[in-house]
Amino acid sequence: MSTTSSSPLRWVKSSYSTSNGGDCVEWAPDYASATGTVPVRDSKNPAGPTLMVSPSAFAGLVTLARSSAV
Repeated sequence: MSTTSSSPLRWVKSSYSTSNGGDCVEWAPDYASATGTVPVRDSKNPAGPTLMVSPSAFAGLVTLARSSAV
């Protein structure tokens, strides 16, 4: 993934992520607002791959996470 500016993306950690090493997902809301594509990554591997999804697909992921929360 590349951006049109030289500044790094501002990543936001999911509210479902825990500080004890649990499953952690981050997304970049500023990039999503600017492009209409939502970048999602594993916060435990920030240099790893980034999943690029549509806003509706991202909403589906959030719905799934909320329904699966323990």
